[in-house]
Amino acid sequence: MISDKIKKTLEKQHYRLAGNHSAVQICRWTKNSLKGNGVCWKEKFYGIKSHQCCQMTPWIGCENKCIHCWRPIEMNLTPNDNLSDDPKEILDKIIEARKSLMIGLKGDYRISKKKFEEALKPTLFTFSLIGESTLYKRLPELIKEVRKRKAISFLVTNGLHPEMIKRLERENVLPTQITLSTNAPNKKLYDFWHNSSRKNAWKTFNKTLNIIRNLKGKTRRVIRLTLVKKGIKIGKFKNISNMKKEHVSQYAKLIRKSEPDFIHVKGFMSVGWSRNRIGYDKMPWHHEVLEFAKKLEKELEKEEYKILEQAERSCVVLLGKNKKMMKITNQ
Repeated sequence: MISDKIKKTLEKQHYRLAGNHSAVQICRWTKNSLKGNGVCWKEKFYGIKSHQCCQMTPWIGCENKCIHCWRPIEMNLTPNDNLSDDPKEILDKIIEARKSLMIGLKGDYRISKKKFEEALKPTLFTFSLIGESTLYKRLPELIKEVRKRKAISFLVTNGLHPEMIKRLERENVLPTQITLSTNAPNKKLYDFWHNSSRKNAWKTFNKTLNIIRNLKGKTRRVIRLTLVKKGIKIGKFKNISNMKKEHVSQYAKLIRKSEPDFIHVKGFMSVGWSRNRIGYDKMPWHHEVLEFAKKLEKELEKEEYKILEQAERSCVVLLGKNKKMMKITNQ
């Protein structure tokens, strides 16, 4: 059970808890889209409507404490494993909580009534807000419930629960797209970067890379790199970065192992709680992220990965093999 103190802190940050272990927050791109001030890179790349994207999580706990994470890793966000809310109730509460967060936008003269009403009915549920969704024991049922509502689902995972991904495959309830966060190119950096409470986390992560490869044709598969400029100093560690020259070939090795449909090369954003750990000066500029993506493209030339798209405001570059695969049509 999450304490009242933590609940109040999260609500100050504009989160809304739903039940014992779920939460939702309105992404700034949802607000921007409603106000006609640009859209999320997911809309630009994949055709998904930003104002109808619901950023949520069914499980706010996570065994990693990644140094770049904008989530509150300093808090003890560890729900009781014996508490497992009903998937239908989770979605119902998430949608209602999302409505309450959005209601203040209704009177904004820049927002059309039609678009606002559309926004109240999500067509995409993105399991990426906070925590690790694969820790939720009833995740297969939750994705089934999303399908019943004729919506699509994006699952972002740290890869430490390959057994849940295998279960989703076995029960034929894989999400529309699964994204594996790949923030470190080697074991030494991985152990520092993720500060995981899981034993053999690097080994388990690599096991998930193999599983991702074997899901070809069953779901859309993405490897996501979040890049941080060198110069991080934490304790005895100095000049830490995950975007040095030698990291390009190391990342490429992991990508070859997983053979994803797409690669997201994204710049770290100093927002939320991450501002207390990593300063704004460690945020790479878009041209630096693009330069790294070009090096990765060259390294993966034989595998035929190419830069397909980019979004400067979000500091993200997309690589893939087939531009025709980008758009999602089953909304």
